[in-house]
Order: sequence, then C-alpha cells, then structure tokens
Amino acid sequence: MPEKKQESFTVTDRRLFTSDGELRREVSEEEVSTSKPAPPAAAQAKSAVIAAEPSALDESAPGPFGLDPSVPPSPTTAEQKEQADAYRKSAKDLDARVELSGHSAKEMEMTFERFMASLYMTAMLQLGLMQEERGQPRIDLLGARQTVDTLGLLAEKTKGNLTPAEENFLQNCLYELRMAYVEVTNAVARPPQATGTNPAKR
Repeated sequence: MPEKKQESFTVTDRRLFTSDGELRREVSEEEVSTSKPAPPAAAQAKSAVIAAEPSALDESAPGPFGLDPSVPPSPTTAEQKEQADAYRKSAKDLDARVELSGHSAKEMEMTFERFMASLYMTAMLQLGLMQEERGQPRIDLLGARQTVDTLGLLAEKTKGNLTPAEENFLQNCLYELRMAYVEVTNAVARPPQATGTNPAKR
C-alpha cells in the first residue's frame, strides 16, 4: 500500500506569494513550477500597470494608486441631484405628517440660530451646568472644549456671511461658553478644601 504524503502543520508561512502578489523568497523554483496558484486579481492588475507604465505607481502622480483607498470618490453631479430630490420628497412627506398631527412644520426647520443653540446646549451639558430630565450632571471637559472650538471655527469660517442678528447670537454663545469652560476647569483643578478643624492650629 503506497504511503500517503502527510501534511505537516508548522508555524512556518508556506504561502507561495506575499500579500502584494510577489513570490516569497523562501519558496523554491520547483514548488512554484508544480503548484503555483493564480495570483490574486489585485496583484495581476498591479503587475499589468507596472508593465505598461512603471511610473503609474508613483504616489505623487494622479491615478488609482496615488489616491487614498479609504476615501471614496465624490458622487457625480447626477447622483447628487438624485439624492437631493429624494431627500426633499422625504422631507415634504414628513412635513405633511407633522401638519396632520396638529403641529407646524416650521418648528422643524433648521436655522442658523437653532444650530448655534443646539451646540450651546451640548456644551452646557458637557460642562455639567445643565442636565437632561431625570438625569445626573456629567462633566466631559474634552467634549466641551471640542464643542466650543467648533463654535469658534464656525465664527471664523462664516465671518462676513452672517446677518447682524446671527453674528450677535454666535458671539454671545461663544462668550458665555468660554467663560463657563474656564470656571468649570478652574473648579475641577482646585484641590478639595479640608473640613473640620485644622490640627496645626491646636
């Protein structure tokens, strides 16, 4: 009875190709000629690009290999229009349901002041100066700082594009939140005061 070839299981990496589709140095030519599998499709495409144009893999050059693969391409103009139309239709349907319930759809419209007010309330919650109903105050100084910085960034980026009322509202929000942030951080950094009599004065 012929001996069966036993497979050995070791920690040695026996793959013929690296993740880039290149031949591993540890693999002999004989192994490649007898059991070479088809390289991955990505490796084939990469090899084709290298053969056609060696400079195509230059990261500074435009092309599929010069872009960050984690960033998806921008939607086309047609795709943007299609989604904008679908969003408007969905918003109108929701407005109609709100009106049927006896409320005004105008209450749901997002204005610059409402956007600023939502950031203001978020920062106050993060500073522990406000709390949700039936909730306990919780301080998140890092989150509060990011929210205040977001308001500062908006003030910088919208300079010259706001109405006097919007500008006044934004500056008031920033002033109050920065002052509150300083007060809270100072209170947190202040060491707790000792209670009872001071032993040194006895």
